[in-house]
Amino acid sequence: MKRLAFAVTALSIVGGSAFAADILPPPVPPPHAPAAYIPVAPPYDWSGFYVGGNLGAAWNSGGSVSDTFGSTFSGSGQTTKFVGGGQVGVNYEFWGGVVIGAEAMFDALPNTTNTFNVTGAGPALGSTASATFNNRWLTTATGKLGYAWDRVLLYGKGGGAWVGANNPNLTVNGLGQTLSSSTTTNFGWTAGIGVEWAFAHNWSARVEYDFIGLQNQSITVVNPGSSFNGDTINFNNRNISLLTAGLNYKFGGNWWGGWW
Repeated sequence: MKRLAFAVTALSIVGGSAFAADILPPPVPPPHAPAAYIPVAPPYDWSGFYVGGNLGAAWNSGGSVSDTFGSTFSGSGQTTKFVGGGQVGVNYEFWGGVVIGAEAMFDALPNTTNTFNVTGAGPALGSTASATFNNRWLTTATGKLGYAWDRVLLYGKGGGAWVGANNPNLTVNGLGQTLSSSTTTNFGWTAGIGVEWAFAHNWSARVEYDFIGLQNQSITVVNPGSSFNGDTINFNNRNISLLTAGLNYKFGGNWWGGWW
């Protein structure tokens, strides 16, 4: 009897466990590990100081010449020259894309020689006058205002311009003329527009067009015996157009986001 009772008890326990397993919900598996966090790079920040270099071309319409004797001159036409130099500046970005800044740019200019023939009235009718402008450098100091779409910046600039030059010289029929002018630096104004792309870390590339408006230049001939003696010759329309491509490196601001 004791064996029978033990067997019945054991079967009851096994049966009860199986029944409980049938009515209870299955165990909940452990939660999965959280996915790895991938940070999203914030928009590029154009704020900071920068330095860079540029190469390009400068040209004008060839200018024009007039004088107090009423002579008529024909010019030599447009001139285009290679230029190269550098720039330094600072930008500050705010309001989600508005960029303000300031920049100084320096470029070396080659000598420019224009030849003018006297074709009309005047005591030097039929003479050939050759005027040489020894332009050596061009410097601009400008303010900047632009808008950035992340790594692309469109901007405008404006300010003052200076052209450094040796004393101009004038020859008439191959003979040098004595001049009273001693101008070596010419002041003007400048305005331009450009687009810049931050392509890698703090490096950016830009293309820019600038117009430089220069004052007219006058020289007086003081050469007794010359057909131009006592004449004041005016060099007009000396404005310069400048197209450059440049590369900048920025100090400060963010640089995350890799090379893209």
